[in-house]
Amino acid sequence: MKGWIERHKGLVTALVLTVLFLAFEGYALWYKGDASVVMIPMALLVVWLMVTRLETAFMLMTLLTPFAVDLALLPKMELSMPVEPMMILFTAIFLFRVLLTRSYDMRVLRHPVTLLLLASLAWMAFTSMTSEMPWVSAKYTLARVWFVVPFFFAASQFFQSHQRIRQFFWAYAIGLGVVILIATTKTLGNFSDLQTLHRVMRPFYNDHTAYGCVIALMIPAAVYFIFSRGQRGWLRVLTLMLFAGLCIGLFFSYCRAAWISVVGALGVYLLIRMGMKVKWMVLLFGLGVGVFFVYQSDVLYKLGKNHQDSSYTLADQVKSISNISTDASNLERLNRWASAMRMWKENPVLGCGPGTYQFLYAGYQRSYQLSTISTNAGNLGNAHSEYIGPMTEQGVPGVALVVVLFLTTFATGVRIYRTAKEPQTARMALAFTLALLTYYIHGVFNNFLDTDKLSVPFWGFTAVIVALDVYSEKKAEN
Repeated sequence: MKGWIERHKGLVTALVLTVLFLAFEGYALWYKGDASVVMIPMALLVVWLMVTRLETAFMLMTLLTPFAVDLALLPKMELSMPVEPMMILFTAIFLFRVLLTRSYDMRVLRHPVTLLLLASLAWMAFTSMTSEMPWVSAKYTLARVWFVVPFFFAASQFFQSHQRIRQFFWAYAIGLGVVILIATTKTLGNFSDLQTLHRVMRPFYNDHTAYGCVIALMIPAAVYFIFSRGQRGWLRVLTLMLFAGLCIGLFFSYCRAAWISVVGALGVYLLIRMGMKVKWMVLLFGLGVGVFFVYQSDVLYKLGKNHQDSSYTLADQVKSISNISTDASNLERLNRWASAMRMWKENPVLGCGPGTYQFLYAGYQRSYQLSTISTNAGNLGNAHSEYIGPMTEQGVPGVALVVVLFLTTFATGVRIYRTAKEPQTARMALAFTLALLTYYIHGVFNNFLDTDKLSVPFWGFTAVIVALDVYSEKKAEN
């Protein structure tokens, strides 16, 4: 008997722990009526994965993110459960390992995208100390750290092979696909109620705009995997089904910004295939912005004559995009932007502090700009822009770092597409660059990088670009 126990220590230990747990759970249920203790073995499993199988834990977090829900574990502090606690633990373990072994690839650390990201984090930390609400800014900055460390700094090490990139994409896509199926099922029978259609993705995604944004982000990558060489027949069929589901989800998200971002990415794709250089694309965009400001009076006058509100029909929804006279969503966005600009003028260099806009903007609203969904409490979210928000909260340096980071990532992706030795690498770089571009465009109208739902694929796709640049072979120069 003793010899058998010696040979099967692991099995005996597992059996003993199982019996003890069942006894403890039975006591808790019978005498206390509390079933929360059932979370203990799952938590222990997660800790074990983090310590022994870090890449598996990374993929598990990615898979669970679309299903995560916000829970208030402490007063005035919500966490996205179960993934945010996992991200915090992952960040601590990964940083400890890197400091202990000093094995992190310095080529990734020296990459321009990484340096810009580090500079952005450093500036965010600095402006947290000068913030009007330091505790709020500190929590906001820490959340950005535990989003970025797993899904950029760790991911860029995992993504040395295309197989890992494919696994990451599918881990998030599977979870998102299930959410799309649930939301689409709830959509059936509610086509005449736009407010209901905006809520069918809850509790997984709090807002139809975030839901539409992440679907748009996944579409270019899905297109790449449909035509990727080496895809087995059944996997290609599965990818086609996923692409169809993403298109259906995008349509029924009724998110106009997501629709615009996909169309914009398609237009840029055509420019890239035509051989246009990045600097000319940026110049063309800048020229368009300049023309708008020169003729803004005429443009705003014509937009003001559009009275088509948001609707559940596609044609009316498209028409409502330019309605700035009666559409509540558009009017509220303009109200938030105007409030943000007033806040920024008070502190143009340091801003009011990361994450504080939503708590401070109420006093900067003007009665003539309020919409039917405005609130004097100022408790309905952020500045609705990935550019205006950082400018208000972190000043001009904050938004400059964001813009340069996005442009550098985009330029890197296009350069890989044009210089990669392997055609598969080139096409993958282009697909993930266009995927990120959908968010850069969507970021004009909304900002979601303070949430796990968008941070996971966004920073993961950014890590894909950096990893492809560092680890792929380039064509020989002429």
